[in-house]
Amino acid sequence: MTAILYPVAADAGQAFSAPKGRAAREREAERLAGEGVAFLTEPVGPPYATRQAALDALAGRVEDDRPGRLFAVPAEDRFISLVEQAVPRGGRQRAPPPIMPSFQDGRRWPAPPPAPATIWRAMISYWRIGGAPLRHAGDTQARHARRKGGEEMDAESVRALTRQPLRAVKPQQPLDIGLFEARLPEAPHIVVPDE
Repeated sequence: MTAILYPVAADAGQAFSAPKGRAAREREAERLAGEGVAFLTEPVGPPYATRQAALDALAGRVEDDRPGRLFAVPAEDRFISLVEQAVPRGGRQRAPPPIMPSFQDGRRWPAPPPAPATIWRAMISYWRIGGAPLRHAGDTQARHARRKGGEEMDAESVRALTRQPLRAVKPQQPLDIGLFEARLPEAPHIVVPDE
């Protein structure tokens, strides 16, 4: 299996057009950059109204599955991807309010609201030179942040929460016996397989 060779650059634009080099691992990227690096995925280029327009503009850089234009990017060059995003309306994108059952005309639910308008963006994953000014979540876990009022969190804080490793609520207790084992009633110190 071939590893993806991610660009090493100062920003997403440079990573797309003229990177310093390409590296699969952080150690190799630091050697190319001469300093610390951080792995980021950021949007690059303008938004596109349709997927076809995005595929035409990024021909040869992303996978194309359209009939007559099939193109497969080599494994080491798969650092650019296309994503569909909802168009933000009036600043911050908010989730639609919950729909209540209507029980009218023999139907339980009303007609669904129209789908939001979308755009297509090219997302590039690369090694950012000098490290990225990433916000750290500290010791906060996502479930605690939501209880304290997560609706006021900005996008960078949410990203920081998703980057942190998962931690258990309390330490896991050691298992005495396996799932398909049982203790003998007459000798509880002996564990036998349970069929």
